[in-house]
Amino acid sequence: MPVDKLPLPPHQALEYGVIRITSGVACMPPRKKTRRVNVGGVRIGGDAPVALQTMTAGYTHDVEGCIAEIRKLAEAGADLVRVAVPSQKDTAALREIIPASPVPIVADVHFHFERALEAIEAGVHKIRLNPGNIQDRPKVDKVIAACKERGIPIRVGVNEGSIVERRDKDLRATEKADMDKDHKQTLIRLMLDKLEDYLQIFEQRDFHDVVISAKSIDPRLVIDVYTAISDRWDYPLHLGVTHAGPPETGRIRSIAALGTLLANGIGDTIRISYAADPVVEVDDGKELLCSLGLRTRTEPELIACPTCGRIEVDLFKLVTDVRQRLTEIDVPIKVAVMGCVVNGPGECEGADVAIFAGRHRGIIYVQGEQRQTVTEDNMLDALLEECRSFANKVKRGEATLKNAPVDIAPA
Repeated sequence: MPVDKLPLPPHQALEYGVIRITSGVACMPPRKKTRRVNVGGVRIGGDAPVALQTMTAGYTHDVEGCIAEIRKLAEAGADLVRVAVPSQKDTAALREIIPASPVPIVADVHFHFERALEAIEAGVHKIRLNPGNIQDRPKVDKVIAACKERGIPIRVGVNEGSIVERRDKDLRATEKADMDKDHKQTLIRLMLDKLEDYLQIFEQRDFHDVVISAKSIDPRLVIDVYTAISDRWDYPLHLGVTHAGPPETGRIRSIAALGTLLANGIGDTIRISYAADPVVEVDDGKELLCSLGLRTRTEPELIACPTCGRIEVDLFKLVTDVRQRLTEIDVPIKVAVMGCVVNGPGECEGADVAIFAGRHRGIIYVQGEQRQTVTEDNMLDALLEECRSFANKVKRGEATLKNAPVDIAPA
């Protein structure tokens, strides 16, 4: 099937009755036009939406466990899932995993080029190679030839942790001396130089289905190196911050870098990396893309007012409870929970269903129309009932989602 005719993943186009929802247009610089590659039916680069991916945390040779994890990640919203293949038993497991996977599978190859060849034979949809670990030209040539024969893209990934020379002691000493003078700029130069040398091999073999990544723990370095790569090459870019840490701190580090790049039109696929359940990576990646208008929401969006001394209800518990209960709704309605009548009416504008509260009671609106006033102990059930009712109307084609200002007067 031609790449242009490939079906859109569910998050890229939704249809409820006669209502069609498509990705919104963000007021940002246009995305840089890159080459386009096809990863098992998912388009990356060109005018394709930014793809979201993650990586399994379990052992690939545990076939049942790996398949279960892949399905969980796909259900959470991952477009691609990467698996580690450090040993032959891992690549052998791919023959069972790939047919059972609901999304394309990427094989993560380090040190042993044979694992790449075995993964290709097993039917993997994409290969990730690390120039810092697999450098020998004949080995790289064999992987390129096998991928070219089957139309399989290759991601060339340079990481801060593996880019420094390890074999040549004299060269390593020179690089270390340069880093002592200017660590950041030396790392950027090394990444660019290593990429340029490695990409020449692909270009000489007339192989262009390449995706590039250049990750670091430093978000400032990530921004600078990807910007430089984007200026130099037109290959699609896989964005990420490596070993970012736990979600509590890693999400700040990751979003600072990835959000900046995406907002400036750079990036074709992303992975947010945490030392945690990869489902959290997918959840945060989805929210980042949706917030920038680069992905269509498939579930409700919840907004709520911040902490202040005007709150007269237990807002924090209410927000937590609403968030949990909204998971039963599969329409991307916008729900606002506000804790006072000062900013509540204005901040509820654009919401499909909204409540703002004061003096232990709340007023519920549906697209600007006042529906009911409820006491604090009935707020959760009443709000959820209005959400369900409105979502069902959208499904039946009797209502449309409204992300625009509405006329709400304070109580």
